[in-house]
Amino acid sequence: MTQSAEKTDLAQIGVVGLAVMGSNLARNFARNGNTVAVYNRSPEKTHALISEHGDEGAFIPSETVEDFVASLERPRKAIIMVKAGAATDAVIEQLTEAMDEGDIIIDGGNALFTDTIRREKEVAAKGRHFVGAGISGGEEGALNGPAIMPGGPKESWETLGPILESIAANVDGTPCVTHIGPDGAGHFVKMVHNGIEYADMQVIGEAYQLLRYGAGMEPAEIAEVFREWNAGDLDSYLIEITAEVLAQTDPVTGAPLVDVIVDAAGQKGTGRWTAINGLELGVPITGIAESVFARALSSATAQRAAAQEGQLPSGAITELNVDKAEFVEDVRRALYAAKLIAYSQGFDEIKAGSEEFGWNVDPRDLATIWRGGCIIRAKFLDRIREAYDNNADLPALILDPYFKGEMENLIDPWRRVVVAATQLGLPVPVFASSLSYYDSLRAERLPAALIQGQRDFFGAHTFKRVDREGTFHIEWSGDRSLTEM
Repeated sequence: MTQSAEKTDLAQIGVVGLAVMGSNLARNFARNGNTVAVYNRSPEKTHALISEHGDEGAFIPSETVEDFVASLERPRKAIIMVKAGAATDAVIEQLTEAMDEGDIIIDGGNALFTDTIRREKEVAAKGRHFVGAGISGGEEGALNGPAIMPGGPKESWETLGPILESIAANVDGTPCVTHIGPDGAGHFVKMVHNGIEYADMQVIGEAYQLLRYGAGMEPAEIAEVFREWNAGDLDSYLIEITAEVLAQTDPVTGAPLVDVIVDAAGQKGTGRWTAINGLELGVPITGIAESVFARALSSATAQRAAAQEGQLPSGAITELNVDKAEFVEDVRRALYAAKLIAYSQGFDEIKAGSEEFGWNVDPRDLATIWRGGCIIRAKFLDRIREAYDNNADLPALILDPYFKGEMENLIDPWRRVVVAATQLGLPVPVFASSLSYYDSLRAERLPAALIQGQRDFFGAHTFKRVDREGTFHIEWSGDRSLTEM
């Protein structure tokens, strides 16, 4: 028997992978009264955690997986916080071999939900439980209270629930964690959460671009605008930190920090996965997809440089010819509208995914747990929860009476902002695509009728009629007669 297995004080939870996120999560558990087993493939990180933060609570460090597992109370519970992909599979295999029937392995990374579905089946076949848990809030959230979205077997939640509630963010006495659904449901919801985050960040960037280069405002002045916005309907974490970033000066040059940062946005894949899955499910998440494309375009630096050197024609660019204060207010309202569309589209994708995979995800749960800890936490999530409380089967979030009423006050400023951006030659892919999505929903007729006619012409794909049941085809290469298929 190893030295760790002989210990009488066993850990309630274990953390594998002690980079910043894993280390902070372990500290969070310890700070909240849990004894925490910790293990990292490189012992140096384990030693650093104990040396620097060992006084924050009870830790049991181990240098082997076997000792780590032996230091956990049964049923054993271990959270993996390592790089997604092959590294995660390797740790899962090690833990599965070392653990016993009924023990629980939790993947807290940003895993692709289909990988989680596969892993859950593989681990279940060996008598262990596997939980894919989305954890949002970044490094600060991991330490001080994240939003947590665990999937997996319901019985695992019964064991894990209390310990996860002990470290989650808390809003109005409600922990920001709940069981999302079976197998990959937790990681799917976290994926879409990140997709909404992409759209939210992009449309905030577009608002900044309009104020900076449309209204001629400096970053410090725009920071104050965002601080004012954060006191109203736009109250959210991302609006709050936007003001902080815009107010920051560069320690080296003294210039606004935003002006010395290369304008090429990175991504780790969750937004791209959200867009791909939206296409696979046939859900028009246009704002989210455009935000992914916007990051990709920002990073196409060689292509952008060639376009600027080649001086692509701009057309008739005009100057802003409206009252500055009125324009700022229009941008605020347009930003609010586009943010609502991003959330509405995200909830549409979650609903479609839940139906496709049989997860029975409750949108009210998501609106509740996303109010704190996570990156997309926002004041209007309370309104979203109320919307689904009033009608759990809403065809679209923006059809809720409250949000439909909000759009009455937002639509005209939104249109003015998109027109102004076009006249100024400023790109607003999420503002514009979200407006087109909105107009497509409310349009009595769409050009899809013509597209169906074209498809029937070149491929005999048939079409349906508005005036009778059935499927039809025109004999285009013959007498143009109508045939019912």
